[in-house]
Amino acid sequence: MKPSVVPCPGLTPAGWQAVHAASLDFLDKHADEAGQLGWTTLQLFGVHPDLGVIRSDFCGAMVLSGDLVSKVEADFIRFERTRYFRDVPGRPKGAVPIWAVKR
Repeated sequence: MKPSVVPCPGLTPAGWQAVHAASLDFLDKHADEAGQLGWTTLQLFGVHPDLGVIRSDFCGAMVLSGDLVSKVEADFIRFERTRYFRDVPGRPKGAVPIWAVKR
């Protein structure tokens, strides 16, 4: 994915560049560990299939903030300013990877 092409609704060009950079950093430093802990593509990079990040309740950990990951655990991912919990009751089904959003 190109950092210059916003892939889905709800992201600004600057926001997408931050998410893109943080995602590359995550893949370089934490992807193996996340995979070993069972994190899925949708839990990391999922978005609403039509509304992208506008529906934040569909979003995976890596598409919400553009913050760098500092630690990956079985139940959550720690970012610089917050945490993303893997299992949140009521999280809707039907997310798609950010690269599969209908444009």
